[in-house]
Amino acid sequence: MFHGSLVAIVTPFKKGKVDEKALGDLIDWQIAQGTHGIVPCGTTGESATLTHEEHEQVVAFTIEASKGRVPVIAGTGSNSTDEAITLTKHAKKAGADGALLITPYYNTPTQEGLFRHYKAIAEAVDLPIVLYNIPGRTSVNMLPPTVARLSSFKNIVAIKEGSGSLQQVSDVIQACGERLTVLSGDDALTLPMMAIGAKGVITVTANIVPKDMAKMTDAFAAGKLAEARKLHYKMSPLFAALFYETNPIPVKEALGMMGKCTAELRLPLCPMAADTREKLARALKDYGLI
Repeated sequence: MFHGSLVAIVTPFKKGKVDEKALGDLIDWQIAQGTHGIVPCGTTGESATLTHEEHEQVVAFTIEASKGRVPVIAGTGSNSTDEAITLTKHAKKAGADGALLITPYYNTPTQEGLFRHYKAIAEAVDLPIVLYNIPGRTSVNMLPPTVARLSSFKNIVAIKEGSGSLQQVSDVIQACGERLTVLSGDDALTLPMMAIGAKGVITVTANIVPKDMAKMTDAFAAGKLAEARKLHYKMSPLFAALFYETNPIPVKEALGMMGKCTAELRLPLCPMAADTREKLARALKDYGLI
């Protein structure tokens, strides 16, 4: 159902408010460049500092602006199951094609707690669900046996795997087979993950080079391995540069340098330090982006 390069899109701000004009322009540009799907209100979209009203605004606006040209997978995760259900119900009502749900953070549930969390959401909302495992952000690692249990629900269709472990990805694919689509949660591991069975990526890097990310996933899917490898190594400096500081600080700064939107963030995120900003600018210049 979901494949290729799906951009974890930023939420542009202007003087403290969501900048719908800039967001609409970014969505149109992404689609024109070949991006296979839009994912608003994820980590890169600064969901943690959006109000509920803003969250719903961004999801609904993204769906409207996309006009059915590509799938929209709304970020609806929370460390409260009830809140996640509420956000996922809104995404369904707004017309989203799916929902991306991060594992509950801070309260670090057990594997059984994770299973019950996703089970409750899957049973409450009839919408395709993408699990999201990123232990570096949440301090909880959803293990392959838990993913396999969840893959038995018909509307749990995919997982964004950001554990950083190719062994874990391999174990998930072996355990779930065709029941669950695996998407990379780490841009630098997208090509290696596709080599062992993943179908694409939910990506930060596509915010600034959507065409190349889409071309890399398309090339691999078409069996053009040399072309996919060449694009992987071309983008490799950007994979590093966009994580010089906490995501989404560098990607917002990059988009600001490119004139796509302001670099405005919300506290506790703050502008890049001068030295890392200089390194980022050098990487963008080397790539021909500025």
